[in-house]
Amino acid sequence: MKNPGIIFLSFYLIVAWNSLIAQGADPQLYLDKGNAHFNETEFDSAIKDYSEALSINPNFAEAYYNRAQAYYKREKFDEAIGDYSKAMELKINDAEIYHLRGLAYYKKGRYSDVIEDETKAVALKPDFAAAYHNRGVAYAKKGQHDNAIEDYNKALGILPNYGDAYFSRGVAYLRKAAADFKKACEKGNQYACENLKQVSE
Repeated sequence: MKNPGIIFLSFYLIVAWNSLIAQGADPQLYLDKGNAHFNETEFDSAIKDYSEALSINPNFAEAYYNRAQAYYKREKFDEAIGDYSKAMELKINDAEIYHLRGLAYYKKGRYSDVIEDETKAVALKPDFAAAYHNRGVAYAKKGQHDNAIEDYNKALGILPNYGDAYFSRGVAYLRKAAADFKKACEKGNQYACENLKQVSE
């Protein structure tokens, strides 16, 4: 349950921002108001405020960045990708934005684009475990299980307690095993056929 005091504070701040905005068009005020809505999980209202900020200043990189995150929360992944890309054009160039756009690409099934963005993310931040994991998942979706396992290992080398990476690595090993069992079964190995049946259940 949300803290009533926090809810009241957010409401008070939004009212205050409305008053200030009425006194003059300031994109930063719309950005701050949008952030307050975002923090209250009011993503449609946040998107509206970020859009107002951009109508005043079309080159406001932070507004594109924040609106992209709100679009992602609303599962509007094409719009999120567009806004992340625009923020990059306007010089937001860090590991996090490449990772976030990579997550949006993943939701669209654009796995090659995921790999490209997560590769840029780890180049900028070599200890970015989540980026290695997401790139590994994209490799796995493309059937490149050796590359996937290599990335899961890198993620676990950075975060040894990374549960998702252990799970994903286990799935990748299972997929590799299934491929070998299938080949062996086709060659007449009955034990392989039995194991293939087990891992396929």
